Amino acid sequence: MTVPPNTRVESLRGHAAMLLFSLLVAGSFSLGVRAANLIDPAAISAARLALAAGILGGIVLAGPGLSRSAFREPWRFLIVGGLFAFYFVLMFDGLKTAPAVSASAVFTLTPVLSAGFGWWLMRQRTTGRMALALTLGAGGALWVIFRGDLAAMARLELGRGEAIYLVGCVAHALYTPMVRHLNRGERPLTFAFGTLAGAALVLAVWGGPAIAATPWVSLPAIVWITLIYLAVFASAATTVLLQFSAMRLPAAKVMAYTYLIPAWVIVLESTSGQGFPGLIVLPGVLATIGALLLLLRD
Repeated sequence: MTVPPNTRVESLRGHAAMLLFSLLVAGSFSLGVRAANLIDPAAISAARLALAAGILGGIVLAGPGLSRSAFREPWRFLIVGGLFAFYFVLMFDGLKTAPAVSASAVFTLTPVLSAGFGWWLMRQRTTGRMALALTLGAGGALWVIFRGDLAAMARLELGRGEAIYLVGCVAHALYTPMVRHLNRGERPLTFAFGTLAGAALVLAVWGGPAIAATPWVSLPAIVWITLIYLAVFASAATTVLLQFSAMRLPAAKVMAYTYLIPAWVIVLESTSGQGFPGLIVLPGVLATIGALLLLLRD
């Protein structure tokens, strides 16, 4: 059953889910940047999505089971799953050269894109305050991405990794309102399972050669740690959290929580011995947090 998006209790649950979502996603940047150059992006993305689909599939079958609507129009899951798969592959490809903090800042551009797609698909309107918050958040993200270099920002001199990942973030921004647009009354777990299964199927076809060529047995431990984290926490858990929230909040508010991710990444990178990125990025991080606070106001 579709949850009314304007009920206060359900709205608060959606906010809580996205707070956890932001922390789990931040962990994927910190781990992903350490494993990105050790395995093909399509191979690790296919493995994480297949494992995550298996986990969620077991939970769904052991609990509520698959609803009848899940078997209608299965092409829906290939669409949302394809967007998901495209995003993850480009994320890992971008992390080969982009620093974790910078890549996480690229991800915070998705609320602006998501607001546009939300209007296009669902006619979700953006208020003046929300537009201000999205602009503030985007400006803060650009400040972090270009590390405070206004000249480079004016010339849009993105690094190769950041540019690749930005294309993936466009797909992620479209995915968020598409969940609500294509949902036919399925529970979040059921739709999340369909999404991950569709993504795994798309990548099995698209990344088949890379999967076959990967020396799975001899991969370094950090790759397996990253893979397990990505499958369990940054794929299965975040897919459920994102779809749970997308049924309760407007697309722009759902993606607003991405503004917290650079701050989480800075904390994780600093506590893991990678050092502080420098005071020059702090104005951008504070701007993104300010954008989040604006968006959370009723």
